[in-house]
Amino acid sequence: MTAPVFVVEHFNPGGGGRYVLDGPEGRHAVSVKRLRAGEDVILTDGAGTWADCVVIGTEGKDRLIVRMDSVCEEPPEQPRITVVQALPKGDRGELAVETMTEVGVDAIVPWQAARCITQWKGDRGQKSLAKWRATAREAGKQSRRVRFPEVAEAATTKQVAALLARADFAAVLHSDFEYGSEPLATAELPAEGEIVLVVGPEGGVAADELELFRQAGAKAYVLGRSVLRTSTAGTAAAALLLGRTGRWD
Repeated sequence: MTAPVFVVEHFNPGGGGRYVLDGPEGRHAVSVKRLRAGEDVILTDGAGTWADCVVIGTEGKDRLIVRMDSVCEEPPEQPRITVVQALPKGDRGELAVETMTEVGVDAIVPWQAARCITQWKGDRGQKSLAKWRATAREAGKQSRRVRFPEVAEAATTKQVAALLARADFAAVLHSDFEYGSEPLATAELPAEGEIVLVVGPEGGVAADELELFRQAGAKAYVLGRSVLRTSTAGTAAAALLLGRTGRWD
């Protein structure tokens, strides 16, 4: 098992590299994980900066004292993979964010598609977005990432089209097998730059949305013969892309 990951806001150790992890993260380390002197931990800001540390001891129930020897920077992965995720029903949105974070997606864009039953409006929308971001943070820690995925504000269809127009590879998962979608497994992928993948809602991508995305330069693709739910399709497609681009090696 690799060392557990905890999130910090700064990397400024005191004399001898002594660093105090406190607050909710310190409480989790001391009272839940019950870390002890001599154990290894990783501290990260979730944006690529991280440090290998060794536990020196604890203070009370929420302060972990560690020795921070050095601070490192993990460069962004190439190509960058962004998944535009149509809003699923219930808690399936958090499931999608959790699993996409675990496989290694770099950014997630919530999309209010025409056929989405779920609507993000007002306070409810802000609370849902906060849940997605908290899920990405916790899943990033669980999967030992030091660069967590960015979870953007909810996008409109026009904003998604603009995102696709700027991408080096733009794909829309479309399960209408009579449409003529190409297999994602054989698509020509860039070695660097930005890959943007659109995952539609349970009812599928509407014809006018698909046409707008086509005009922006995106093509329709399928994963295989079966039709996946919107909460799992992004994870499966991202795993395929990560393997084919060499990011999983």
